[in-house]
Amino acid sequence: MVLKEVEFHTGVADPVGFACRLLRKAHRQGLRVQVTAPAATLAALDRELWTFEEREFLPHVRVPGAAAAVAERTPIWLSPQAGGEGAPRVLVNLDAQAPTELAPLERLIEIVASDADQADRGRSRWRAYKAAGLEITHHAAGGVRG
Repeated sequence: MVLKEVEFHTGVADPVGFACRLLRKAHRQGLRVQVTAPAATLAALDRELWTFEEREFLPHVRVPGAAAAVAERTPIWLSPQAGGEGAPRVLVNLDAQAPTELAPLERLIEIVASDADQADRGRSRWRAYKAAGLEITHHAAGGVRG
């Protein structure tokens, strides 16, 4: 696999809510997605995926921690770091760190919060991806519908 696409969504006021909408759209398209973030953000996202839409559930699992057979058939993985056996090829990064291994990915989506610290970290990741020769698509806050 070759990473084909890096997308940046910047200036996002509510990264967890934004991720929920993005994951709903991906799920409707039949995609498998892994989300990386710090533990507190993953916990908040886990809660939101149960409640953000009253009549809709987005199937997701915390990895590591889930049985391999469960993770294999679950379309959305919530993980502290990218990768793992059978990991989805689409990665949504809500973390301050860039994923260390890009080779298995087909698509990488960076969600960058609107605060100054997160914006600086996002710029650093952008520069690293550019230096690696990757093409980047930029979306200013508010671009996900679905």
